[in-house]
Order: sequence, then structure tokens, then C-alpha cells
Amino acid sequence: MSRSISVFGLGYVGTVTAACLASKGNRVIGVDLSPIKVNAMESGKSPIVEPRVSEMIAECNKACRLHATSSAADAVMQTEISFLCVGTPSLRNGKLDLGHIEPVCREIGEVLKKKDSFHLVVLRSTVLPGTAEKIVVPTLEKASGKKLGEGFGVCVNPEFMREGTAVADFLEPSMTVIGSSDPAHSAILADLYSWVPGRVFQTTFTTAEMVKYVCNAWHAVKVGFANEIGTLAKHQNVDAEAVTEIFTADTKLNVSPTYLKPGFAFGGSCLPKDVRALTYRAKELDLSLPLLESVMPSNDEHLERAIELILETGKKKIAMLGISFKAATDDLRESPQVQLVKRLLGEGRDLKIWDDNVSLGRLIGSNRQYIEEVIPHIGSLLRPTLDEVLQDADVIVIGTRGVKRDELQSKLKPGQVVIDLVNLEKDRRLKSAGAYAGICW
Repeated sequence: MSRSISVFGLGYVGTVTAACLASKGNRVIGVDLSPIKVNAMESGKSPIVEPRVSEMIAECNKACRLHATSSAADAVMQTEISFLCVGTPSLRNGKLDLGHIEPVCREIGEVLKKKDSFHLVVLRSTVLPGTAEKIVVPTLEKASGKKLGEGFGVCVNPEFMREGTAVADFLEPSMTVIGSSDPAHSAILADLYSWVPGRVFQTTFTTAEMVKYVCNAWHAVKVGFANEIGTLAKHQNVDAEAVTEIFTADTKLNVSPTYLKPGFAFGGSCLPKDVRALTYRAKELDLSLPLLESVMPSNDEHLERAIELILETGKKKIAMLGISFKAATDDLRESPQVQLVKRLLGEGRDLKIWDDNVSLGRLIGSNRQYIEEVIPHIGSLLRPTLDEVLQDADVIVIGTRGVKRDELQSKLKPGQVVIDLVNLEKDRRLKSAGAYAGICW
């Protein structure tokens, strides 16, 4: 049975959620304050860079199943279910910023006051335990004049999508988590997800909220662990790749090999802020959690190792291949590659940057804001082609898996040093006439 759905927030999570739900036959309306994002989706174009999303949006828009608006009232009145996919970034002290949650709940609540039919509000944004119970429900109740269960319901439905593979992660999740205070409310969402292959957990608000943080904290721990083991192995002349292959072969005790391959520091809009939010909450509760508290310092130390590896070459002209935190995405938020660029510029290095998914002219929303606030002069560093970046470079830094090995290999010049930060597989590693170095292998 198809549903009518509104999705509030057309960032990565919201756009992918809207596109995937529309592809399943539902009628979906995207809602955002940004006219650029709304106009893009309304015209059948994607406001983000993510594999398969552009095609899905174009197809669903053409089939009249996917539209967009800046009017919360129109969206709520025309739909049965509203997904909240607004951002929950970190404040400077690490505390979670919930500043977008309450206003959108208030907007929805004011519309619910005039709506006769039942409406389900689904919190998909990443939030700490207690947010649904202490912020979402009270705000909706106050604005609507109705009580939870009387005219509206609330569910917590955390997303487990990775940028670059978000569509596959949405359509083929290993698990689906639905938190609610009423089984009747979670049953509506379970029916919407009747096609999912993995197990569906119907649980409480707080359990659903906590699970997302547990997953991201574990992923961050795995990345830090793999990078430290890779570093230790390298300094003992041990083959880190062979060690990793053997270690991850044990799927009974060592669980999954994902994130356990040494590489560059983690970044993006999820892992850093979620680890900080957990450790900040621990401080508020007067709890000492040394393992979680050491994850971000460990990640920072790995970034320092990359910087030193580049500076030790003594060369000035640097070609940076990839600046988004992950291949196949244009997300620059908390990208370690961005921090690397900032440090190298501060050290007087001459940089040129190429990233096939990052163009200043088409960046919008939080990504453009990140450029303007963190490295406002990046426009002068970006180059549209590999040739322009590599032409005079002394050092080539591989910061993305999206680079085509054969193309890059054919453009290398004698004496150029290649520094690999992403752990290209052995058969993909470049043969440089200068030198080749991996960060921890």
C-alpha cells in the first residue's frame, strides 16, 4: 500500500529518503527552506551528489510521485507521514545542536491543529536519548493542542546510510529500527517498510535513539583501531594488509571487516559529531569513558601523521586529489582532507585541488557554507581537470578512491612523489619514478 509522505530537510538523509520512498511507489513531497534545493527537486534534479539519486529523482518526478515545496503547511496537509531529516550538527564544545528540531516540530504542530486526519511524525535525524520524549512530543502537543495518540503519533527511525552507498543502504538495510510509545504508531511505519529484507526492531524511543550512536561510535573505534594497528605494523616492517586480511577473516569473534582496513582519518557529518555528542553527554552525567574519549584524539593524531608525511618530502608544490571526506560524494563537512589542506597552506605549501564531485559553482546548502566558513579561498585552489593539478606538482596526495588508476599512472612524471592516504589495493597502487608512500602500510 502506497502512502503520502513529506520529508522535512533536503540534505543527504532527507534527499535519499525522499528519493527511495518515492521509488517504492509512495507519493513524496520534499520540504526545505532553501529555494535552490526545492527548485532542484521540483524540476526533477538532485540537490546532492550521491550515486543513483539523480536518476531516481528524475524518474519519480516525471511519474508525478516526487515534488518539493517550502511550505510546511501544504506538505503536512497533503500527506499522512512526515519524516524529520533536519541537521543536528555539533556546537563548538561538542554538544549536539538541536536548534532545527524544535522549530520544524512547531511548524508541523501548528498545521496539525487544523488537520482532522491522523498524522505520523517520524524523527529520522540523529539525536541523543530523550529527544523524542522531551522535545519532539511536547512541542507537537503544545503547537497542535492535541495529545500524543490523539490526532498524531511519533516514531524514531534512525538511518544507517553511508554516503556513496546511501541508496543501497536504504533499500537493503541490515536492520530497521522503529521506536515509539505506542505499538499502533510503529505498526504504520513497519507497514511502510514491509519490503525491507533485514530484521525490523520495534522498540522504545530511547533505545532507537541510542542505537544510532552506538553504531557510529563503534565505527569510529574500528577506524581508529585499524589506523593505529596499521601505523604500528608499518614501523615494525610488518605487512599491515596481510595482518588485516587474516584478522578480518574471523567473522565469529572479530565481527565484520568493514572499517577495519587501515586508511585515512574518518570525517563527514556523522562519526565526529556523534562521538563528540556521546562524550559530552558522559561529562554531563559525570561519567568517565576513557575509550570513547580517546577516539577523536586518535583520529587527530592520524591526520598529523599524514601532514608530517607530506612535509617530510621537503617539496612545495602539492597536488591534492580528493577533498570531500569520501569518494562519490561532495560532502566537505569535517573532511580530514579539508583540514589537511588548511595545515599545508599554513606551512607555506602551494596547493592545487581536484575532486570530480566538488565544483564551487554547483555546491549548495551546508557544503557551500562549510567552504565559505572553513576555507573561503578554496575556489582559487580547485581545478577542473587532473592535468591542471598534476602539471607542476612535486607531490601527489591521493585522498580519494574515486581516482582512476590507469589515467593517473599515465600522467605521472619522473621525480613526482606519490602519497597514498586511502590505501589503494596493491594491484591499484601507482608505480612512481619518484617515490610511493602509504600513510600506514
